[in-house]
Amino acid sequence: MLYFNNDTAGVRRKSNLAELVRNMSYEVMPFKKTEQDVVEHVPTEVPLTVTVTEAKGIDTTLALTERLAGHGYRVSPHLPARQFVDERHVADVIARLSDSGITSVFVIGGDAPKPAGKFGEALGLLRAMDEIGHPFDSVGIGGYPEGHAAISQSALDLALAHKSSHATRVLTQICFDADAIGAWGADIRVKGVDLPVYVGMPGPVSRQKLIRISAGIGLGQSARFLQKQQSLIWKFFMPGAYNPTKLVRRLGVAAPKTTNNIAGLHIFTFNELRGTEEWRQQMLASLGKDDRS
Repeated sequence: MLYFNNDTAGVRRKSNLAELVRNMSYEVMPFKKTEQDVVEHVPTEVPLTVTVTEAKGIDTTLALTERLAGHGYRVSPHLPARQFVDERHVADVIARLSDSGITSVFVIGGDAPKPAGKFGEALGLLRAMDEIGHPFDSVGIGGYPEGHAAISQSALDLALAHKSSHATRVLTQICFDADAIGAWGADIRVKGVDLPVYVGMPGPVSRQKLIRISAGIGLGQSARFLQKQQSLIWKFFMPGAYNPTKLVRRLGVAAPKTTNNIAGLHIFTFNELRGTEEWRQQMLASLGKDDRS
C-alpha cells in the first residue's frame, strides 16, 4: 500500500486541478449571434463543439461549424444519429466536413423522438462512418456518470464499451457530483474503456439565460431537455446553489483519488460566452497564484 504525506497529496491535487482547467472546451448552440459572440469573446485555442437543435436541423450546425473553423477554431459538430436518413446522408456529411477541413466530431444518439432513418443510436452511426471511411482524427462519444432516466445502467455500460472502439474521447453529460464522476471514471476504465474523459459541466450561466435557451430550442426538445437535466434545473433554481469554481475544485480533489482517465472539462456554455471566458481566465489566473505560492 502506498502512503502520501500531506504535501505530496496537495501537489497531486493541484496538478490535477491545473490539468482540468487548462484542458477545457466549450459547447455552443447554433443561434443567430453565436458566431459573433464566439469570435468576440473566445480565444481560438479553446476547442468548441456545436450542438444540433431539431428546429434548425443538422445543416445549421454544419454551416456554423464551417464558419467558426474559418475563423481559426478547432470545432466539433454534434452528429446526432437519429437525424441521419441513411448511409448516403452520412457519406454526404463526411464529405462536406472533409472538404471544409474539419477533423473532429462528436457522435451522439440525439433526442429526436423518432429517427429520421435507420440510425436509432450512436453506435450505428459510428459503424457507418467507419465503413464509409472518414478523415476525423478525433471522434467523441457521450458518457453518463449519473446514468440515464430512460436507459438501464447495464445497457449504458454495454453501449459505451461498443462505442469506445470507434472513438478517441468521451465527453460526459452534466454531473454535479465530483465523487460520482471520479468513481464512474474509475469504473469504466476497469471495464476496458481507456479513452480520455472530458467532464461535462455548466459554466457561469444565469437562471434567466437557461429559461431563454430552453424556450429557443423548440417546445419538444425543450421538454426533453428539462426532463433529462432535472438535476441541472434543481441546481440552478435553488438560490445560490451552483458555483462552477467550487465544482471544478471539488473535482480536482476527487479525481486523483481513483485511477481514471479524466483529462479535462467540457463546459456547457448555453451561449453565455463572455461570462464563461471571463470565468476561465479567472481560474487560470488563480492557478498561476497557486503555482507561485
